[in-house]
Amino acid sequence: MSGFIIMDKPTGWTSHDVVAKMRGVLKERKIGHLGTLDPLATGVLVLAVGRDATKQISQFMKLDKEYEATMELGKVSDTYDTEGKVESLPIGDISEAKILEVMATFWGETSQMPPAFSAKKINGKKAYELARAGLPVVLKPVMVKMRGWDISIDMPIVKFKVEVSSGTYIRSLVHDIGQKLGCGAVLTALRRTRVGDFKIEEAKKIEDFSAGV
Repeated sequence: MSGFIIMDKPTGWTSHDVVAKMRGVLKERKIGHLGTLDPLATGVLVLAVGRDATKQISQFMKLDKEYEATMELGKVSDTYDTEGKVESLPIGDISEAKILEVMATFWGETSQMPPAFSAKKINGKKAYELARAGLPVVLKPVMVKMRGWDISIDMPIVKFKVEVSSGTYIRSLVHDIGQKLGCGAVLTALRRTRVGDFKIEEAKKIEDFSAGV
């Protein structure tokens, strides 16, 4: 088998875990992917299988993406999600209108600071390696584009869909929303539903291949 396979990554798996598993299932060493998903996240992970496909990976790295995200207000975390050290903060009297107003300020083109716990490279080292070692992490903000919709609020939980340009961190978006609201926010669930033209409706699960499909 060669070409591109749309996988539905399960939660708790790293993107590398999926690649390693599929190398064994497909008996193919040359497998890469079109953009990492955090272990917490699920959804579209596009695998490039075979030499011809892996050579094309760089051509697909700038694709826009869509996500379904869930955040919880009143909490902060060093990783910006529930995988890190989570602390609770008072939410106060924040209305749904205020939440929608603040979220709307992030739609369009905006500057975003990547999270310290990310795979961004700093002098050849991944940022999360420095962060885990307690060393300073100095990152530069990047310009990104975001568009959010289908926002539902059931305090302190906020669910929404968002389309983003390449290089956008949903964890950073959630953190920044929480900071602007003054109550903090952490990402509790994330599902990637699209990468370019690769959609979740066409995705295969790991067990589909394990079952011989």
